[in-house]
Amino acid sequence: MEDNYTLAKWLNNELEGDELKAFEASEEFADYQKIKEYSAQLKTPDFDEDKLLKTILSHKKKESKVIPFQKSWLFKIAAVLIFSLGIIFASRNFVSFTESAQNGKKTSFILPDNSEVVLNSGSEIQYKKWNWSTERKLNLEGEAFFKVAKGKKFEVATDLGKVTVLGTQFNVKSRNKRIDVTCFEGRVKVNYNLEEIILTKGMSVAFEDGKKIAISNPTSSQPTWLSNEISFSKEKLSTILEEISRQYDITVECKENPSNQDFSGTIPMDNLAVALEIITNTYHLKPVNSKINDKKIILESLND
Repeated sequence: MEDNYTLAKWLNNELEGDELKAFEASEEFADYQKIKEYSAQLKTPDFDEDKLLKTILSHKKKESKVIPFQKSWLFKIAAVLIFSLGIIFASRNFVSFTESAQNGKKTSFILPDNSEVVLNSGSEIQYKKWNWSTERKLNLEGEAFFKVAKGKKFEVATDLGKVTVLGTQFNVKSRNKRIDVTCFEGRVKVNYNLEEIILTKGMSVAFEDGKKIAISNPTSSQPTWLSNEISFSKEKLSTILEEISRQYDITVECKENPSNQDFSGTIPMDNLAVALEIITNTYHLKPVNSKINDKKIILESLND
């Protein structure tokens, strides 16, 4: 009760001296100050003073009511709380929402239209809720699998290209200068620079450094990374090592690039020893440090 009384006095600019200093030093003061500043920016609608005066005089005088001070500051506190809730509601519905998956983790969530999204390690999605029913659009950094609910157009934007779908299942991977899109159900339209491609079930397309890459089409009904495996199609060694680092939340580096050979194959996401063995055998490498549980692993050529 004492705290509420002090707040009411502060709102009325009646706090002075030590009492004011103590209030300003409280943990809640910063929040109260912001609410007061926002409240001060509110504007009341214009009104006709003469018309109001005539209206008052035309009515029979009634006995004036005195609102006790206790009720007065209670009204002020209630107004402040209502205004604060309004700010919270607006921030939750009008600003962009961000969903992310840390390295070594996957995360899934449901969009406002009940579309399902699974984010791969080291990926992020931003979207807005307030206009989702009229504009189903989100921004993706990294890789995600989508099960889109039927409805209006659904759009996934990346730094490298745009994917547009309607009620389908597809995977988008956009990392560095390469984008891969795979359709598992329905139809997917991919826009990359000035090129537009329509994918149907079981089709994939990839672009890297401005060029289209002919890659193999999937044989499974969903991305292999959902089953703790990573499938690559004509990818550089540096890209493979980056993905292993991301999936296992470690750092894997190679002293030199021993070959320009592209890699196509599958690597496990739940067995680092096997993953490294596949890479070292393919590129004739060996680890400098022998412990695979180190947070940083350096690979070098067998000839070194």
